[in-house]
Amino acid sequence: MKFTLSCCFLVILSFSTLNLGITALNSDGTTLLSLVRHWTVVPPSIKSNWNASNPTPYSWPGVQCNHQNFVVNLNLSSFGISGQLGPEIAYLKHLEKIDLSNNSFSGPLPSALGSCSLLEDLELFENNFSGNIPESLGNLQNLNTIYLNNNNLSGSIPSNVGNSSKLEYLYLHYNQLSGIIPSSIGNCTSLQELYLTDNILEGALPYSLSDLDRLVSLFVDNNNLTGSFPVLGNCKELQVLVLSNNRFIGNIPTELGNCSSLIKFAAVNCGLSGHIPSSLGQLSKLQLLYLSENRLSGKIPPELGNCKSLVDLQMYGNELKGEIPSELGMLDNLQTLMLFTNSLSGQIPIGIWKIKTLQYLIVYDNNLIGEIPNEITELKQLRNISLFDNNFSGVIPQEFGINSSLNQIDFTRNDFSGPIPPNLCFGKQLKKLILGQNHFRGNIPSDIGSCSSLTRLILKSNNLTGPIPEFVRNSKLLSVDLSNNTLSGSIPSSLANLCNVTSIDLSINKLAGPIPAQLKNLVRLEYLNLSQNVLEGVLPSEISSCHTLSKLDLSRNLLNGMIPFSLRRLTELTVLDLSENRFMGGVSTSLFRLGKLSSLQLGGNRLGGFIPRSIGLGIEAQSLRSLNLSRNGLMGRVPLDLGKLKMLEQLDIRCNNLSGNLEAIGELRALTLANVSYNAFSGPIPNELMRLVNSSPYSFIGNRDLCVSCRPVGRTSCQGYNNTFKSCDASRKQGVRAIITPSTFQAGVAVGIAEAVVGY
Repeated sequence: MKFTLSCCFLVILSFSTLNLGITALNSDGTTLLSLVRHWTVVPPSIKSNWNASNPTPYSWPGVQCNHQNFVVNLNLSSFGISGQLGPEIAYLKHLEKIDLSNNSFSGPLPSALGSCSLLEDLELFENNFSGNIPESLGNLQNLNTIYLNNNNLSGSIPSNVGNSSKLEYLYLHYNQLSGIIPSSIGNCTSLQELYLTDNILEGALPYSLSDLDRLVSLFVDNNNLTGSFPVLGNCKELQVLVLSNNRFIGNIPTELGNCSSLIKFAAVNCGLSGHIPSSLGQLSKLQLLYLSENRLSGKIPPELGNCKSLVDLQMYGNELKGEIPSELGMLDNLQTLMLFTNSLSGQIPIGIWKIKTLQYLIVYDNNLIGEIPNEITELKQLRNISLFDNNFSGVIPQEFGINSSLNQIDFTRNDFSGPIPPNLCFGKQLKKLILGQNHFRGNIPSDIGSCSSLTRLILKSNNLTGPIPEFVRNSKLLSVDLSNNTLSGSIPSSLANLCNVTSIDLSINKLAGPIPAQLKNLVRLEYLNLSQNVLEGVLPSEISSCHTLSKLDLSRNLLNGMIPFSLRRLTELTVLDLSENRFMGGVSTSLFRLGKLSSLQLGGNRLGGFIPRSIGLGIEAQSLRSLNLSRNGLMGRVPLDLGKLKMLEQLDIRCNNLSGNLEAIGELRALTLANVSYNAFSGPIPNELMRLVNSSPYSFIGNRDLCVSCRPVGRTSCQGYNNTFKSCDASRKQGVRAIITPSTFQAGVAVGIAEAVVGY
């Protein structure tokens, strides 16, 4: 009995204590607990500390109170909270700052925020809030900061945003806001930073922006803004102006030169036209100037040389012409110069080659001329020099390579001559060496093979001689193209050290000797072209270990022996070209079982036997579009299953000993080119092939017993074919008959057996 009464007393006492605690908690504490009810994920620090044990929440994590114990600052940034922001927020009447950034809040912003009349800083960025921005925010006369960026907010920017005369920072970027930018924003006379990047805003920039004389940063890039370029000459404090990726029209206003504090001006891909105003030369503090991908025309104003602070100058992808002004050589702090894809002419001024801070010189796709001066050897910070598609000439200074910072060199399609400088990879940072389609001569520097930082090596179409250098182990090199030179010697087995290479092109050289079996180690190789050399020996079966190989071209060499049966393992192969070699044996059925093969070129070899009877069976060969078996020693009939290659567009079987009719070829309705000349075909040319006869009759000559049927498809005569093909009707009138004798019967049986054996 005593035990029961004691328990009852304890329960009553506990309840009374809890009730007393709840009663003692002030109104702001109660409001905070009400907000928690809207959260689906509550962090442990709040669960364990936000409770009624204290009469005020001043000691709660993320909560700051004033002397009257009312909440003035709610900072729950990066607490890992999920859920919604409840309307109870309106009851925090003394709230001056709320920071819920970098959480997972979702749902709409409560309009009740507009009741927090003392609110100065609203920071809700990097959440998943959606819906409209409440117009009630316009009631908050004390707002200094609005950070709503990186959410999913939609709708328009409230027109009463101009009511916030104390507003200094408005961040609405990375949302889905639409509509126009309200002109009332010009009433925010204290505004310093306006970020509207990455929305879907449209219309023109309001002229009232020019009234914001305290504006420091304006970001409106990546929207659908239109209209003329804004005149912001009154914004003397403006330091950053970013307008890129919109659809403005017209010129850059001259008045922009009055923005004397401007540090960064970016107007990339804005639809701008006309000349670049010389007034930009007045911007002595300008460090970054981005005017690329517009329709700007005329010359580069020499006044830009007065922008002594300029670090990064990018005007690529325009219609600029004339010479690069020599005044740009006075930009002693310049690190990046990008003028590619214009119509610039003349030489690069010598002063630019003397800018010690230069890191990126990218002027490709112009009409520039001249030689590279010795001054380039002093540019120790140079990382990327891209001069391709110009008319540069002369010899590259041999000391150019002593540069520890070089990352990319691309001189493609110029008129450079002389030897390739050694030590280009001196700093072990060079990733791309692209010197193709010039007139370089001499040997490839041996140190290129030991450049372990290389990812692309393109030296094609030059006059290079000597051997291919030995390669050290390199897991970064992905592409090697040394084609169309006069390289000699053998293919180095050290190519196998390029363990991640995907493309190798050594074609059109004088390489001799066998194909190294060590290439089997290139398990990521997709493209291998060794054509037009003097390679000899057998095709190593180990090549089939390159399982990712998609294109294999070994044509025009002296390779011999049998085509390896193991090639059937190259299941990714789309192009196989073994033409113009000395391969022997038969045509293997396995080649027609490569399911992705679209081009099979075996012409100009010493192959014999029959075309495999199962050539078109199954779905494996249905991707085949081009087949060349010409100039071999094939015999017998064209198998009927050839007609099942429904995707075949090009067929070349000329200069063999094939016989029989063309019935199977007539089934190939996708054919655009066919050459069956100089065989022993007989009988009528199928009507389906007559369009090819019309376009190229000589592709069918050399078959004495081929004829043309004149009666079908409305013909009354063979006019047009008389000199090339005889009429099948004339042949029938002559009473030509096949006389079957025991000997011919036995010969036919023998041919059938041979087809069955060889056509495996």
